[in-house]
Amino acid sequence: MNDVFPVLRVLGMLIMLFALAMGVPLLVSWWMQDGIWPVYPVSMAFTLLVGGTLVLALRRYQRELQPRHGVMLVTMVWVLLPLFATLPLLLAYEQIGRPLSFTHVYFETVSGLTTTGATVLPNLDTLPVSINVWRTFMQWLGGMGILILAVAVLPMLGVGGAQLFKAEAAGPIKDTKLTPRMTETAKGLWGVYALFSVACFIAYWLLGMSPVDALMHMFATVSLGGLSSHDASFAYFQSIGLELVALVFMLLASCNFALYFVALRKGHWRGFWHDPEMQATLAALLGGGLLVAVLLWAKDIYGPLEALRYGMFNVVSVATTTGFSTVDYLQWPVLAPVLMLMLSGVATSAGSTGGGIKMVRMLILVKQARREMTRLVHPHAVQPVRLGGSVVESGAIFSIMAFMLVYGGTVIVLSMALLLTDLDPITAVSAAIASVNCVGPGMGSIGPAGNFTPLTDFQLWVCTLGMMLGRLEILSFMALLTPAFWRR
Repeated sequence: MNDVFPVLRVLGMLIMLFALAMGVPLLVSWWMQDGIWPVYPVSMAFTLLVGGTLVLALRRYQRELQPRHGVMLVTMVWVLLPLFATLPLLLAYEQIGRPLSFTHVYFETVSGLTTTGATVLPNLDTLPVSINVWRTFMQWLGGMGILILAVAVLPMLGVGGAQLFKAEAAGPIKDTKLTPRMTETAKGLWGVYALFSVACFIAYWLLGMSPVDALMHMFATVSLGGLSSHDASFAYFQSIGLELVALVFMLLASCNFALYFVALRKGHWRGFWHDPEMQATLAALLGGGLLVAVLLWAKDIYGPLEALRYGMFNVVSVATTTGFSTVDYLQWPVLAPVLMLMLSGVATSAGSTGGGIKMVRMLILVKQARREMTRLVHPHAVQPVRLGGSVVESGAIFSIMAFMLVYGGTVIVLSMALLLTDLDPITAVSAAIASVNCVGPGMGSIGPAGNFTPLTDFQLWVCTLGMMLGRLEILSFMALLTPAFWRR
């Protein structure tokens, strides 16, 4: 049991850091006079009290974290921080006379922090503005990762920054050493993230969004989260210019932020443009958008320019796991929404803010399949798997195969759980895929024209588990369930 205490001490520090984040909606509420500002100091005080109590009670357990501690801490963060994030929403909804159940509020906060973008809240346009700011700001915090932020700004914690970074980072980036110190790496990644955020906010503002709308949709765009302050999502604005801005920043955020960091640090971009994962990611996104645009034009649903506009935006939005929508694409030929949902599993890079399997894993699996086919013809051929000129180690290939097996099993089990509740098959399977890929809208009753409100509490808990597993990339959570993990 003593092995958990150092993790709980660091968790307390992260809870205190998270409490300070509630100052953002507090300032907005005070500035905009939306009438609910008192809920934020109460929520901050309670969160600080819990975090501070953990830190003080466990102050003698200050030690370097080991890899297993990183796995424990990451899992605790994504399970427990949404609990504290529910406080402002519960208190605010109680104050405005529209109380919500804990299930709905916890689903909403998990959706925000995991950058899924699914919502169960109706009448978003009539909510106090600070509530929508809090919902979207959680996406921005979760986009690059709260733990990576902690590594960047709190090196005085005395914890193993490398273990936190490796446990939180997505895919193979966790083994990439961009700088001699993990603190510098985390600062660099968050610096690029902040730079994109500022640029996106200014672009939205200059092209017609109000400052608050620009802020909220910037949070949702660069994090690839997709939560909006409007029930109509991005269709509320009906602006080609704003859609182009969103399209550009969704494409930027779908690529590995480590590539931007290295390019800016060294002052040249040659390595960026030659990165195979980045090329494959952009090819999948733009190619998928063009394919759907041609389909919509060929079926006489839109003219050529409208088909390009709506096809490209909505495909890139869903495929990058953002989830913005400008039309009800479930009214399109069925190939389009199915293709979009399938792309959401692969069309983002490791080290991006997107969810899903990540493109690098698919590239390695394709190359491994090609190698096995070659061996059938030439059994004695030596043909290592290469990616970007480097040989991929066998251990990495086996890890990816294990991940894909667990990923597929997770989607199947969650789908079966939803089907047991008599949910229609299209909604059930798409809800499982959308949750694990952290994409937000699915098909059926949870499509872009609706949200997750029709689901029962049990169905929402199944989807909540799916979002957490997707954000944790599944294997971290599964490791906690093995007896070997808890043996000293």
